[in-house]
Amino acid sequence: MNIQLFQGAGSLQLRVSVLLALSLASCTEVKPKNIPAPTPGVPVVNQEARDYAQYTDLIWSDEFGDGTLDLTKWAYEQGGGGWGNNELENYTTSPDNVFLAGGNLVIQANRQQSGGNAYTSGRLVTKGKQSFQYGRIDVRAKVPKGKGVWPAIWMLGSDIDQNNWPVCGEIDIMELRGSKPREMLSTMHYGTSSADHRFKGTTQTLATDLSDNFHIFSVVRSRDQMRFFLDGQQYYTFTSGDASPYPFNNPFFVILNVAVGGNFDGNPDATTTFPQQMQVDYVRYYQYK
Repeated sequence: MNIQLFQGAGSLQLRVSVLLALSLASCTEVKPKNIPAPTPGVPVVNQEARDYAQYTDLIWSDEFGDGTLDLTKWAYEQGGGGWGNNELENYTTSPDNVFLAGGNLVIQANRQQSGGNAYTSGRLVTKGKQSFQYGRIDVRAKVPKGKGVWPAIWMLGSDIDQNNWPVCGEIDIMELRGSKPREMLSTMHYGTSSADHRFKGTTQTLATDLSDNFHIFSVVRSRDQMRFFLDGQQYYTFTSGDASPYPFNNPFFVILNVAVGGNFDGNPDATTTFPQQMQVDYVRYYQYK
């Protein structure tokens, strides 16, 4: 805008009047509302990958030393419908199947008729109690063996009720075919629908039966990466380049169970003895500071 210069007497008063008018006009202009500036992306806690030993801040744990199962941390899953794998057990809340002894959680599979199922066992989850995202999870446990016995330490996406399996993702930290006690499996399941189920993982062949001693089974989850450890030794890495879609950056919950029979290792035979126990010394979730 050009402003004309006024000459002669009274020009000062006129100039003041013009400037005042312009000022008032500017004050009555419709101005855009204040729009907050976008909030910069805040990194999720522990999303950066660090060395195994740097995860020292204990965030959550169960040491199973109280004599009774802590139901603020765990929930029972029950049922005997085969669980999608033609399994033979009925999961119960019975102390015959889940109990604490000697400072350990014991999940015990029995040859015991329960409804239409010839076996009973236990299955515990942290669903609705505790979810885990980035950080390190350690489970110190001793697993059983025997044809048709299927111990597992694993995780499912906490959004499973909104995004059904395998869309929510599944992390099998440790699975064992009881007939092959020296082969430990770690597998990730994913996909866009049940018809699009995909999986990828690794099988570790060990020098001795996994059932011989307690071991620490660990997964370290970082953004777009998961690393798997047995007794502190890394044996597998899984990244976002291994799966598309990649649901494994989301919160997950923990599952501990002993299945019997089904597609994974077949059904028990005459060589399989019962009861079979998975003993869990602790479950711990660490982050770095």
